[in-house]
Amino acid sequence: MSLDSQIQNNGVIVAKLDDLLNWARLSSMWPISFGIACCAIEMMGAMAANYDLDRLGVFPRPSPRQSDVMIIAGTVTFKMADRIRKLYEQMPEPKYVISMGSCSNCGGPYWQHGYHVVKGVDRVIPVDVYVQGCPPRPEALIGAFLELQKKIEKESLLGEQLFNQKA
Repeated sequence: MSLDSQIQNNGVIVAKLDDLLNWARLSSMWPISFGIACCAIEMMGAMAANYDLDRLGVFPRPSPRQSDVMIIAGTVTFKMADRIRKLYEQMPEPKYVISMGSCSNCGGPYWQHGYHVVKGVDRVIPVDVYVQGCPPRPEALIGAFLELQKKIEKESLLGEQLFNQKA
């Protein structure tokens, strides 16, 4: 039975709670607003008026305790890695990470001759979506959020919580 016919017949929509929770989560992703290097300029461009990530429900938050997405945009040094891990641990569950640019993906052009550069942020925190490029265009970040929405849509949040309570 289609959605329109359900509303016309009895005014009630029947859906699984998992589907409803996932729809709400993928329609309101809140990234923590910080940038490390030049990729942060492209991240800011993606949130500006020309590309407007707000229309996808992406609204940057100033605190990790209010965020569910972390965008690593730029070169990660060993000194910065501890701070990134601390911010990641302060985020509430479920939390997601987007690695943006070749510097955060694999160290970029600095990893070979730089003793201070982490060879990929996935050595510090788990990464869900990788964005290619140096620096990646704002369209690539929008594509990463669309990929993250597909991943969230397939998750079963409620089933995991019920299973963990029984165990």
